[in-house]
Amino acid sequence: MSKEQFKAERLYLVSLFVAKSMFREGIISEEEYEEIDTILLEKYRPVLGTLLAGKPLSPIPI
Repeated sequence: MSKEQFKAERLYLVSLFVAKSMFREGIISEEEYEEIDTILLEKYRPVLGTLLAGKPLSPIPI
């Protein structure tokens, strides 16, 4: 994995973590979370992050 790919993965996962926290706090809806995930996938184009895309939100706390 190149440095650029690693950076994209990291930025995607950190951004997704923030969105997931917002969802769990009730700040955004599940539909908004899914929209944010789609936008982040388009923006960062993560290689490994796409494996997690579209998966249901797990009940495991952060």
